[in-house]
Parts: sequence; C-alpha cells; structure tokens
Amino acid sequence: MSVVALAGSPSAPSRSTALLRHVLALLDDSVARSEIELRDLPPAALVRAEPDDPAIRRAREQVAAARVVVIATPIYKASFSGLLKAFLDLLPQDALRGKTVLVLGTGGSAAHLLALDYALKPVLTALGARHILDSVYAVDAQFAPHAVHGHVADDAIVQRIECALADAPVALRTAASDALRSPALAA
Repeated sequence: MSVVALAGSPSAPSRSTALLRHVLALLDDSVARSEIELRDLPPAALVRAEPDDPAIRRAREQVAAARVVVIATPIYKASFSGLLKAFLDLLPQDALRGKTVLVLGTGGSAAHLLALDYALKPVLTALGARHILDSVYAVDAQFAPHAVHGHVADDAIVQRIECALADAPVALRTAASDALRSPALAA
C-alpha cells in the first residue's frame, strides 16, 4: 500500500497541511507514504504547464505510483487553491483511475463547505477518480495552535477523518483505526 499526499496550500504553516499530516501520522510503518508540498514545486514550471520539469515529473511519478491520494487544500472564494489546480492540470487524463482519494479542506467559515463537492470533485472525476472517500472540511475555529505542528484539529474533525477512512482500502483502514484508538493521537 502506498499513499501520496498533496499539500495544496501556498502558505506555511497551514491548517489544511496540518490535516494532511494528521492523516499521514495515522498510518502505520508498513504503509509507504510521501508528501508533496505543491508550493515547493517550481512556480514557472507550474504556470507554464511544463510536465517535463524534473521536479514536476517526480511529483507526477509519485502520484502514478500511489494507491491512495490524499489531497489537502484551503478554500478561497468558494474554490480550491490555484496551486492545486495548476498541479492537477499537469496530471495525465486518467491519473487517478484505480486510486482511492481522500479530500481535506479548510476555510474561514462553513459557507464554503460545498466547494469540495462542487469545485474539486468534478476535477478529480475528470482525472479518473471513482473511489473518492467522504471529504473532510474544517473551519479555522476547529483548530488550536500547536508549537510543533502549527495547528491541531479538534476532536470533531478527528472523528470525521476516522469516518472517512472507514471506506478506505483495508490495509489503510486497519492502520488508521488502530492509530485512532491510540492515546498518542491527543498529543
């Protein structure tokens, strides 16, 4: 089982990236994982849509090799980040076919909750995704500042992540379920 995590926030630290890292921390050591900070990709290559740029090519290869793709994005003006859109535009048409996808979003208010369903999910479907887990959306008020992690989500968000992962492939679901029962999660 391999997981690739796409952090679509242009800023650091970011609440959406904190959610993404929370999901990655739930995986046990047998799950191969990689995280791609899209803001670290070459901006000119993203804007010019240069799929052969070495960094872009490596990121595309990581997505191709993964069985599970976790995508985290802030919601701005009722849509996902332009940084994420620029990267998704560089993926082949069927890049997500046969993969399980988990979408995580954050925003200032619940008013943008449906942006994940109405803006991002159609793009993921166009890329071949058919197994999209229940998305998890959190508002800024559902995070507490944390000295090491930047932000930590409250218990309601942690429970929604657990529910979303319940439909994940068995190898991922088992590891995540065990971790969610662990007292270390509260740290």
